[in-house]
Amino acid sequence: MDSNLLKIFVAVSEQKSISLGALELGFTQSNVTLRIKQLEKTLGYALFHRVPKGVILTQEGEKLYPLAKEIVQKIENAAVQMQNMKEQTLLRIGTSQANATIRLLSFIETVQHDFPLISLEVYTSGTPSVLEKLLAYQIDIAFITGDPKHPDIEVLNQFNDDLYLVEPKDKRCPNTLIGYREKSTHFDFLKAYEKHSGNKTYQTMIVENYEVMLGCVKAGMGKAFLSKKIIEKFGYVDALTLTKLEQFECDLQTRLVCRKDNVPFIADYLRTLG
Repeated sequence: MDSNLLKIFVAVSEQKSISLGALELGFTQSNVTLRIKQLEKTLGYALFHRVPKGVILTQEGEKLYPLAKEIVQKIENAAVQMQNMKEQTLLRIGTSQANATIRLLSFIETVQHDFPLISLEVYTSGTPSVLEKLLAYQIDIAFITGDPKHPDIEVLNQFNDDLYLVEPKDKRCPNTLIGYREKSTHFDFLKAYEKHSGNKTYQTMIVENYEVMLGCVKAGMGKAFLSKKIIEKFGYVDALTLTKLEQFECDLQTRLVCRKDNVPFIADYLRTLG
């Protein structure tokens, strides 16, 4: 079976539209329609129901999708590994937003200086999403917060971060916890810490910008839990009250990780970065 047919099937399945699938792949809509019909003829099943706003999978399509997705991912990963077999030509980097703020740019500059022929791609999200991408072979390395504790993941390097509770200096602090996103490692720790300390009535506020978040704390809108490097980066060290918290059995250090079966060609170099 032609793996390109499966790639087209996966794209249409995820977009729930032949036209959007074609747009994603850079094909004409008529070409994608023809390829889908070819795949359906080969398998002997209809894979999609046509609906007014696009397409939805049939029962047979639902069964095929996870298998096709896995095959496409493995083929794409094999292509990247073959390209990188003699030398690293592409490095796909995933990072949590906190790490993107404090160390990604310097990391990129260092790698580009030392390996000018390597192309870099960056994906930014929360640690859970970044790990999901890594396990799916969609990125090669990842900066994450905490110990991944996964049998398929290898730790290449570890970086120590000083983490602080930040509160307004001259204003009364309301019982509001401010986080970058609802599900983030640092925000989860802060909520758990407050509950552990007996505070179970707090409100939460999401601010997806660290400079704005620190400004909100200074304005007396709540408190947050951040790396000191972020606080220093935006010039708020002297403007806020900083308190070191005991990380009760909670590992919040940054790790640079990869898949054990997809170790970058420059892994030894990555292990030496400070």
